[in-house]
Amino acid sequence: MELGIVTFADVAPGVSPQQRMRDLLEEAELAEQVGLDVFGVGEHHRPDYAVSAPGVALAAIAARTERIRLTSAVTVLSSDDPVRVFQQFATVDLLSGGRAEIMAGRGSFIESFPLFGLDLDDYDELFAEKLELLLALREDAPVTWSGRHRAALEGAVVHPRPVQEPLPVWIAVGGTPQSVIRAGVLGLPLAIAIIGGAPERFAPLVGLHREAAAKAGHEQPPVAINSHTYVAATAKAASDEFFPHYAKMMNKIGRERGWSGLTRDAYEQLRSPRGALLVGGPEEVAEKILFEHELFGNDRFLAHTSLGSLPHHLAMRSIELFGTEVAPLVRAEVARRRAPAAA
Repeated sequence: MELGIVTFADVAPGVSPQQRMRDLLEEAELAEQVGLDVFGVGEHHRPDYAVSAPGVALAAIAARTERIRLTSAVTVLSSDDPVRVFQQFATVDLLSGGRAEIMAGRGSFIESFPLFGLDLDDYDELFAEKLELLLALREDAPVTWSGRHRAALEGAVVHPRPVQEPLPVWIAVGGTPQSVIRAGVLGLPLAIAIIGGAPERFAPLVGLHREAAAKAGHEQPPVAINSHTYVAATAKAASDEFFPHYAKMMNKIGRERGWSGLTRDAYEQLRSPRGALLVGGPEEVAEKILFEHELFGNDRFLAHTSLGSLPHHLAMRSIELFGTEVAPLVRAEVARRRAPAAA
């Protein structure tokens, strides 16, 4: 199972966007140094996040790394142009020697829609149409395409071409069955973000994805699980260090969306063995990743870290512990589980 890091490059109070971008590069370099497989950067268009153009950030990371795979997490495809998305990530693929991926989603915020003159009433149609074009552009052949939300293409070949053919495209979802089924029908890998509730309730979505892929004649596409994660030396230290920063972030978003405030009791419930948060010591976090692996049989786990106002030095320590202590435990157990089937 691949293990990696995802961040939205949150901008903490007192930290400039310029400094946050420097910190982002350090986080990516460390993730590679400690042996992790994937590093992902999200896209947002609001002041509390530093990255609105993940392809640009990943290009900078590509120049400072050699092995780790580089993905958006996510690219808000609904409000972007598929031609530009393809060109940007093909460029990252060339710079990185074939390590780029696109994780396409509709996004959890809506700021990009009015910013780019799009109508929220077209939310679902925009994504479906633009995904269709993006997948057509991956083929190294002239593309003839027409839709309702973008100018038509007639025999277009988009350059540059990537190292990888085809350029990997994952579909990122938060729990919508229709999106899961669409990914399966298209034979695309699926990334599920679990940020609340019991992980068990997401298992049927993975089943839908695999069933849809099988009915469409595809081999089983990979599945990734993304969850908020923080690792410290002990469970108590992790809980105490992470809570104020996590609660501040979640309560800010909660006020925007009408959620109730996050209490310490609710936070501890999320940290429990069957909760959505992976916050604890290395063994505790490894156990939770392995529990989810039993549920989903997932091929990848991405730890969403460096959240909210969490200081950079704590985020770096968490990444280091995730790579040096959590990852070996998880990899050894997954290998043990698979050994009988391979014998």
